[in-house]
Amino acid sequence: MKNFNISVLDLAPVKQGKTIHDTFQDSLSLANHTENLDYKRFWLAEHHNMESIASSATSVLIGFIANGTKKIRVGSGGIMLPNHSSLVIAEQFGTLESLFPGRIDLGLGRAPGTDGLTAQALGRNPAIINEQFPRQILELQKYFSKENSNALVRAIPGEGLDIPMYILGSSTDSAWLAAELGLPYAFAGHFAPEQMDMAFKIYREHFEPSKYLDKPFVLACVNGVSAETSEEAHFLSTTLFQAFINIIRNDRKPFPAPIEDMDAIWSAMEKSMVLQKLKFSFIGNQEEIAEQIKNFQEKYQVDELMINSHIYDHQKRLESYEIIRKAKDSLF
Repeated sequence: MKNFNISVLDLAPVKQGKTIHDTFQDSLSLANHTENLDYKRFWLAEHHNMESIASSATSVLIGFIANGTKKIRVGSGGIMLPNHSSLVIAEQFGTLESLFPGRIDLGLGRAPGTDGLTAQALGRNPAIINEQFPRQILELQKYFSKENSNALVRAIPGEGLDIPMYILGSSTDSAWLAAELGLPYAFAGHFAPEQMDMAFKIYREHFEPSKYLDKPFVLACVNGVSAETSEEAHFLSTTLFQAFINIIRNDRKPFPAPIEDMDAIWSAMEKSMVLQKLKFSFIGNQEEIAEQIKNFQEKYQVDELMINSHIYDHQKRLESYEIIRKAKDSLF
């Protein structure tokens, strides 16, 4: 089994009965905790118009987390690039890299990170997204290059800086793009498991070496909920299940506390849909988590596993990441 790094995806989840200020402090606490546990990187994801997620100003939050930590890499998982101009993102991440040298990652996605009406408010044009996204990536590479110093439009800060870029995907489309551009590829298995097998296959088989990367680099994001006992872990995971029911019902309210009986609140159809969407969710005690990670890695051979954890109680969330770290380490 191939060894791999382990990292964190944080959506800055807003919990019922808590404030957004509480959310940001919890994110920083989690970053400090996982840094001490030697997690590789801490990524934040751009979302909009959701009461349950507070990471809309992603670049600002990355700066907050990087400033409160010392060595863990901090970045975006991701910036939804068609929501922005390439120049602004180059300047923002050039600023971040200048403030925190060697610690900033730029993960890039094409989805809006929100609903259709909000996407319109963000100024997106869905008719040109598939053309716009690859073009914007090339623009970013140009703005970050030393060769752009004689251009009429320059990214200051940003020019000449080495800021690793990752292509994010939840379908096969971005797998083709990441392979063509020779960039690392991160797949959103934590909410879109259906096409992960095919996406990895496409990316690996069609990868073209580039000046950025000489061989494929695959990162998979999954859900992780662990506790001292299997029973407690499954109880804590009901917050994650409820969050996905709310997505199905188009209810964006803050994340709820765990409950004893999921069957009391979801229908058979909702249960089936949620469990399918959460196929790549590692839930259990340390031994169970280790076995689930082992089975996953034997099949997918990823270079990095990124853990997203929706646990209502902050202390339990910290403990979950510690148990998952121990589970991973027990395999090697």
